[in-house]
Amino acid sequence: MMAMMSGERSQLLLLVLFVLLLQEKSTTAEDVIVCNESERQALLDFKQSLQLVDQVGDGDLSSWDGKDCCAWTGVYCNIFTGYVEALDLGEHFWLVAGTISPSLLKLQHLSQLDLRKNDFNGSRIPEFIGSLKNLTYLDLSLGNFEGPIPSQLGNLSKLETLRLGGDVLDPNHLYSMRFNKKFPKLFSVGNLEWLSRLTSLKYLDLSFTNLSKASDWLQVVNQLPFLEKLSMNDCDLPGAFSSSLSLVNSSTSLNDLYLSGNNLTSSAIYPWLFNVSSNLVALDLSRNQLKGPIPESFGNMVDMKYLYLSHNQLEGGIYRSLWGMCSLRHLDMGSNHLSAFGFAQNTSFGTANSLKYLRLAENQLTSSVLNEVANLSSLEVLDLGYNLLNGSISESIGQLSNLLALRLAGNSFENVVISEAHFSKLTKLFELDLSYTSLTLKFNSGWIPPFQLKDILLCSCKLGPRFPEWLRTQIWVRALDISVAEISDSLPHWFWDQYHQMEYLNLSYNQINGTLPSNSINLSRLDLSSNNLSGPLPRVLSVLLSLNLSKNKFLGSISSICNIMNKDDLKFLDLSINQFSGVVPDCFAQFTKLTALNLADNNLSGPISSSLGSLASLEMLSLHGNRFSGKLPSSLWNCIKLKFLDLSDNRLSGKLSLWSNQSLPQLVFLNLQNNQFNGKIPSQLCRLKYIQILDLSVNKISGTIPRCLNNFTSMAQKVDLDRRIEHLFRVPRFGYITKLPYGGFVELNYVDEALLVWKGTKQMYAKILGLLLIIDLSSNKLTGEIPQEISSLQELIALNLSRNFLTGQIPQKIGQLRQLQSLDLSRNKISGSIPPSLSELTFLGSLDLSYNYLSGKIPSGTQLQGFDPSIFSHNHGLCGPPVTPNCSGSVELPKGQLERGQDDFDEFLKWFYAGMVLGFVVGFWGFCGALLFKRSWRHSYFRFLDKVKDWLYVAYALQKARLERRIQA
Repeated sequence: MMAMMSGERSQLLLLVLFVLLLQEKSTTAEDVIVCNESERQALLDFKQSLQLVDQVGDGDLSSWDGKDCCAWTGVYCNIFTGYVEALDLGEHFWLVAGTISPSLLKLQHLSQLDLRKNDFNGSRIPEFIGSLKNLTYLDLSLGNFEGPIPSQLGNLSKLETLRLGGDVLDPNHLYSMRFNKKFPKLFSVGNLEWLSRLTSLKYLDLSFTNLSKASDWLQVVNQLPFLEKLSMNDCDLPGAFSSSLSLVNSSTSLNDLYLSGNNLTSSAIYPWLFNVSSNLVALDLSRNQLKGPIPESFGNMVDMKYLYLSHNQLEGGIYRSLWGMCSLRHLDMGSNHLSAFGFAQNTSFGTANSLKYLRLAENQLTSSVLNEVANLSSLEVLDLGYNLLNGSISESIGQLSNLLALRLAGNSFENVVISEAHFSKLTKLFELDLSYTSLTLKFNSGWIPPFQLKDILLCSCKLGPRFPEWLRTQIWVRALDISVAEISDSLPHWFWDQYHQMEYLNLSYNQINGTLPSNSINLSRLDLSSNNLSGPLPRVLSVLLSLNLSKNKFLGSISSICNIMNKDDLKFLDLSINQFSGVVPDCFAQFTKLTALNLADNNLSGPISSSLGSLASLEMLSLHGNRFSGKLPSSLWNCIKLKFLDLSDNRLSGKLSLWSNQSLPQLVFLNLQNNQFNGKIPSQLCRLKYIQILDLSVNKISGTIPRCLNNFTSMAQKVDLDRRIEHLFRVPRFGYITKLPYGGFVELNYVDEALLVWKGTKQMYAKILGLLLIIDLSSNKLTGEIPQEISSLQELIALNLSRNFLTGQIPQKIGQLRQLQSLDLSRNKISGSIPPSLSELTFLGSLDLSYNYLSGKIPSGTQLQGFDPSIFSHNHGLCGPPVTPNCSGSVELPKGQLERGQDDFDEFLKWFYAGMVLGFVVGFWGFCGALLFKRSWRHSYFRFLDKVKDWLYVAYALQKARLERRIQA
């Protein structure tokens, strides 16, 4: 019987082979099967609804031409029938935009539809896709869709793969890399019941959709018996659900589970998780609300290879049972509250031989962990950064011969020395990050490391005073950071030749001297700030993202910045505090992505370049401390993203009234101090609702103070202010091994700094600049009264209106400025009494009311009486402590009479001083001139002086004799 069945199978196979041979033989060049005409027309209609946005590489929609649609890029047909079975526009190096045409319904044999990583303009997912009944694969992820997910997708009963969200393993996808655009989240229809009908589903990805109202998500997942991979990252999943659901119909096929970035709690997710965990290979619960100790049940996941629990609130130690997971390859528990490593020294545990990636950064681990990890012989990546490690570092760490990346950054190893022994067997090491550890790297002269590093990150380590010679042996370096390393040496002759193709170089905050090479420097990020480097700028710079040469001795013209290649990628340029001179070149129109431009404290002159107005992305501009002259270019108002503008200490002129209604609405910092601006303060300045620092001092501004200053929202209301005024921009993360499963890009920040007058002293502020809320209008020609509305700025910290011609009284409600620490109203014409509310300013540490016409009693209270009396000087009507003991002899005049008397007194002083000068001139020449030219008058005058002298002597002698007689009596 078995022989008969075997023979039948053989005959059947021969028959099939014979048919195939006949079909191949009968197919000639003229008989090649082409696509169905109706399907070809459907694809052309679909093409009409799209447009090509970007193309990199070969192939685009222009290939969709001709009779054979099966030859079109992204179209795949059945080789026998010619029907279109797959449409893939997500795999190619282009980006399309538009809408999805219903013409796709004519592709009745379509089984795979891939439109990911395109831009469908915020449209909804078409409901008609639910009618493509033969679909087994549907990918619309990262397609810029909005609106509800259509429940009609539940009709796709053959569907095995459904991706509507984003891939957490590829967050820096093609679209974001080109356009840096964030896609909005989809939101569901309130429940996921339609999903339970997709019983053939094996792979489901709804990441980055809004499922906050989908309380049935767990029940639905339990009804998908063949589900192997589930991704619901950043879905705002409800943290609480019925515990009875968590144990019902749990899938036993689930291998990969990604639920990061939700609000899941320990009590909600653990019961269900440990019920489906028998086959789990990958689990991501990072960025949730998990608390307490790590459950020992994790140790039962014997097939687990990838476990990510970072960015939670886990505490305690890592249990012994966890180290029995013999298949574990990647373990990430960073950013928790773990305090003990707990690795058993028994090397029979499988983890010791399997674990390749271990990240425990940003916890509370102590130095003992360094001795324990030395037993993990398979480790390739070890990240213990930003813990509480201190003390010595065991040389046993140098025995991890498979190590590719070693990260100990952000720990405190004060007075700890690293030697050659710590790296003895690290022959595969590619990345070394010891930043912010204060380690001393001390190697013997001529030491040749056993490794070739790509990333060397040693910021704040002690490498000097000589330039580290061992770096010369590293020929593959991609990123080098030896900033704050106590190096006081010249750049060696080999440096630029060897590292000119590096991507990232940071030598800042040393005492390195030398010059830059005249040939091209090809770097993505270059920071040479705070050194003693000199010479001109190189003629050619290929800097993709950031360039910082501040605080050096560079000189000459800066026109070579126009030669920077890839200008449209440069985001940060700082040439401040050097000796550059000449005019600023007019080539900024090409720097389309420039975020921060700092040319402060140089010798630059001439007008401000009008091309700065082309910088639509500019957030920070500092031209402080130069010799710029002329008027502000009107094009500057086009920089609508500008937050920080510092033009102080120049020779700029013109009227501030040119400020337009819509100018610079995002400004947080505006400093025009020490220029020659004139005219009135425009009321349009009151539109700056985010302003925190406004300095218009030392100019020629006239007119009155606008009454609308209470529109400064940041000063009038209590809002959350950043401690620093900074600007963030994304750059590629340098690191041979990224922090899986996330990585690729990191955010860097540029912190603004400014020179401000604070409590009478000029100081440089940077890290706390965002906490200062200041208005400084001093040393101008302002007139009129101080507006009462200024009392509404309740969060104001410093107010300086000194050295103007202000009149009237101090606002009675000035005590409402509860946060005020510095107030200067000196050298004005302010009259009246000091408001009693001024004594209620408990934070006031600096006050100056001198050289005004104030009168009356100084309000009592410990605040005002504690100041030096000089702050009230030259106010002749003031009395009371601390100026006089009391006010018993003073008479306070009525307000109107006092003001009239002050006006009369001012007029009297003018004529008095003029008459005194004239009288002196006439008297001097009338008397002294006569003595000079008339001899007889001179003789008479001196004889008169002799007689006066004799009379005084006789009178003195007589008076003295009388006194002596009285004493003797």
